[in-house]
Amino acid sequence: MKKILLIGCIIGSLAACKPSDDFLDPKTNALTEETVFSDSTRTMAFLFRIYSDVGFSFNKGRWDSHGNTEEATDDAEYRYSGTGQKAVVLYSGTVSPTNFPFFEFWSTPYTNIRRVNLLLQKLPQAPLSAKLKTQMVAEARFLRAWYYHWLLISFGGVPLVNDKVYEITDFINEPRNSYAECVSYITSELDAAAAQLPSKNEYSEQDYGRITKGACLALKARVLLNAASPLFNGGAETQNADLAKIVSNPTYDVAHWQKAADAALAVINSNEYSLYKDNITAPGNGFAQVFLERVNPEYIFFQNRPANRDMEGFYNMPTRGGGNNAVPTQNLVDAFPMKNGKAITDATSGYDPKNPYKDRDPRFGYSIVYNESLYYLASANALRPVYTHEGAASDGFTVSGQTTGYYTRKMCDVNISANSSFNTNRGWPLLRYAEILLNYAEAINETGKPELAYPKLIELRERAGIEPGANNLYGLKAGMAKEEMREVIRNERRIELSFEDHRWNDIRRWKIAMVVNNGFNKRMRIIKNGTTYTYEVTESIRRHNFRPEMYLLPIPDSEVRKAPAMLQNPGW
Repeated sequence: MKKILLIGCIIGSLAACKPSDDFLDPKTNALTEETVFSDSTRTMAFLFRIYSDVGFSFNKGRWDSHGNTEEATDDAEYRYSGTGQKAVVLYSGTVSPTNFPFFEFWSTPYTNIRRVNLLLQKLPQAPLSAKLKTQMVAEARFLRAWYYHWLLISFGGVPLVNDKVYEITDFINEPRNSYAECVSYITSELDAAAAQLPSKNEYSEQDYGRITKGACLALKARVLLNAASPLFNGGAETQNADLAKIVSNPTYDVAHWQKAADAALAVINSNEYSLYKDNITAPGNGFAQVFLERVNPEYIFFQNRPANRDMEGFYNMPTRGGGNNAVPTQNLVDAFPMKNGKAITDATSGYDPKNPYKDRDPRFGYSIVYNESLYYLASANALRPVYTHEGAASDGFTVSGQTTGYYTRKMCDVNISANSSFNTNRGWPLLRYAEILLNYAEAINETGKPELAYPKLIELRERAGIEPGANNLYGLKAGMAKEEMREVIRNERRIELSFEDHRWNDIRRWKIAMVVNNGFNKRMRIIKNGTTYTYEVTESIRRHNFRPEMYLLPIPDSEVRKAPAMLQNPGW
């Protein structure tokens, strides 16, 4: 359906451009503000340019074509180990205000915030209908909120520039707004945008992929969940009262959790979205397929891509021509329960350490390539086993190597490979309905109502293909208190949203990174003897170092020196 793909292909193509390829950059062409905003097509293209960066954080090739924050967590090991690699700087803890090689944490959001403000300033003169202008204003306000929310989760409160359009010659010495002011601004912008935008079903096919009312509500739910979390809800690591207000809500308040729950429930009650379910083709098949179809009921905000092998190129093992840039850890593997929904640490789960991949949660097989997993092999034009045991050719584990005994399958199409000629029609999931269910479960549990979290977890587990059990709790323990339910929800979030650009932010907002991401990740060494395998859990060869000040990233030193009114984050 070519019409449906129009917006996605335009945005996807623009996403491939370098950040400097702004069509108002005099170094690249002769377009001016006057020529752009006096032309309807160019004005629309300017808006789509702002859209094109929405996946900058999710992008698997964010750093040097092969790095991302997921490789600096306990979920994945990085293929590369050079001390100058950006993911290495992050996981080794050598980051500082002066050693900050991932400047786009700061610059990409602010660059696009300026673009939004310029669009809002110039849009009244553009030769477009009043109705379309109203919609474009709302889309732009959402996009501005989107970029601000990335600043907020990384740095805490930041300067709010409102509608100002600064020029390169301007001296900008803006102080940081308080965290509460930033949250209030973002959520009010999203409320205003939601009031003007259509629902997803009200868009025509050619507008598929544009921002909807539901996207505004979903982003609001995420922002409020972050604001309620331990790092930002009374969690400031500073004795400076002024700085404490900038980086957090200084005093814990359970009301923040209720606001987050209410915002997530608004998305749920809109009845606009649902989980992609298919347990008939195979248990949990809907979980696998949701990432392989541009049009599905679960995606709320996404970056559609032209037909591609994005994930295969990034994740596939060497025999399939991929970069195997981020390989799953044993830590993540152990987080997946059994198909009966019970944790592998439960003595009644049926887990067998001598046959560790048997009868696991179906999401495990759809997320992880393990020894003897079937995956498309181009030379055979068929599915063939992947061998990750020690000594296996190309894909095998070596004691001195950097592999973990696993490769990533999440979001990959098992029926194609990086070195095949086939493509998949996929989009990048930036906000999907599964996250909203998890957001609600987490927030409502923290208000002291764990019983209300059960239905959302059950919905996710039923879609995953987990067995209901005699009590229809899908492996969940009955009558859990808040503290026990909290750990279950966090684990469910980890496996459901793995490799979707959440883990780095989650372990920071929960303030657990010092525990889970401060040491050596685990990996699985598999030794083959005849037809028998033995399994040995070992440590990675690289240590992750997380320091308390890393819960918030440092504002780059160059930015603080340019704007002395900005206070640096605690500990930096």
